[in-house]
Amino acid sequence: MRREGFDVGEYVDQMALLLDLQLRDEYRDGVVANFETIRAIANLVNSFPLAEDIEVAPVFEP
Repeated sequence: MRREGFDVGEYVDQMALLLDLQLRDEYRDGVVANFETIRAIANLVNSFPLAEDIEVAPVFEP
């Protein structure tokens, strides 16, 4: 699911304000780039179809 009009840079700026995080200018572009990567991965994971009858495993065993 892609949200049109979602600005990752604006999101980072607003979250920094909300968390009272002093995000220095030299780090902002890297933080935005990382959130873009996280967003792309999340979109991939969320786009994978799951059957309605799948149950959550109570214990993870690799």
